[in-house]
Amino acid sequence: DTLILGNSVVTPGGDAGLIRIEDGPKGLAMTADVTPRYCEADPFEGGKQAVAEAWRNITAVGGRPLAITDNLNFGNPERPEIMGQFVGCLKGIGEACLALDFPVVSGNVSLYNETNGRGILPTPTIGGVGLLPDWSQMARIGFAAAGQVILLVGAPASRGTHLGQSIYLRDLFGRKDGPAPHVDLAHERRTGDFVRKLIRSGVVTACHDLSDGGLGIGLAEMAVASGIGATVSDLVDQDPILQYFGEDQGRYLVTVNLDPQGEALAALWRAAEADGIFAPWIGTTGGADLVLGAARAVPVEALKAAHEGWFPNYMDGKAA
Repeated sequence: DTLILGNSVVTPGGDAGLIRIEDGPKGLAMTADVTPRYCEADPFEGGKQAVAEAWRNITAVGGRPLAITDNLNFGNPERPEIMGQFVGCLKGIGEACLALDFPVVSGNVSLYNETNGRGILPTPTIGGVGLLPDWSQMARIGFAAAGQVILLVGAPASRGTHLGQSIYLRDLFGRKDGPAPHVDLAHERRTGDFVRKLIRSGVVTACHDLSDGGLGIGLAEMAVASGIGATVSDLVDQDPILQYFGEDQGRYLVTVNLDPQGEALAALWRAAEADGIFAPWIGTTGGADLVLGAARAVPVEALKAAHEGWFPNYMDGKAA
C-alpha cells in the first residue's frame, strides 16, 4: 500500500518510492529491479546489473543506499543450465554488493518455476532501501521547468554505446542479440556518489537513471512525468540509434537550473572531471515536443497517451 499512514512522498512512477519517517526530516527510498534478459545472456553481468540498478534508483532520488533483500526466481535447478544461471547470478550479486557497500540483509529463493518444461528467465529481483537525511532535498523524475540544461552524467567519454540485449532490438525486431552490457562497478559508485552530492547541493532540478531503452526512453519518461518537452542534439561521431537506444550502464540524466555560460556550470564540470566523470550538456528542456536530434519531433501528449493508454486499449481489445 503506497499510501499507508499518508507518509508517501513519491508514489509509483519514479525511480524509487519515498516515504517520510514520521514527522521528521528523514525519508526512506525503496525500489525493486532486475533485467531478466541480461541475466539470461550473461548471468554474472546480469546479477551485477540488478544490484547496480537498485543502487542507482535510490541514488537518483538523492538517497544513500543502505541494504538489499533478494528474491531469487529461477527454473529447475536440476537442469545444468539453470543451476549455471543461479550460480552466475549469485556471484554477480555478491561482487556488486561488496563493491557498492550494499549488503544483503534478507531474501528468499523460488525454484522450479517452469511451464511445460520451460523455465522462466532467471529473475534475481533486488529490493533496495536507502536513506535521505532530509526528504525535501529529493530529486524527482519529471523536468521541473523549461530552459534548463540537461546533462548526461556518467556518459562514456568515448561516446560508445551498447545495443546488445536492448529493448530496441527486442521490441522492434524480436531479436536477443549480443551480450548483456558490462557493469563497471567502480564507475557506478563514483558516478552515483557524484550525483548524490549534486542533488544534496540543491542545483539538481530533476534526475533519472538510465536503464531499459537507454537515453531516448529516459528522456521520454522525464517528459511524460512533467508534461514538458526537450530538445537533444545528435552527436556528430555516433549513430543516432546507438546514441538514443544503447543501454550503457552507470548513467544519469540530470537537469540543472544553471546558466550554460556561467561559472557555476563550469565549476560543476571541473568537479566531475576531478572525479573522473564525463557529464556532457546534451540538450535543453522546453516546448511541447520531445526532439531527438534530426529525428521527427514527437508531442509529449502523444507520448503520454501511448504510455497511459496501452493497457486500457488492450483490455478493450484495441491493441495487438
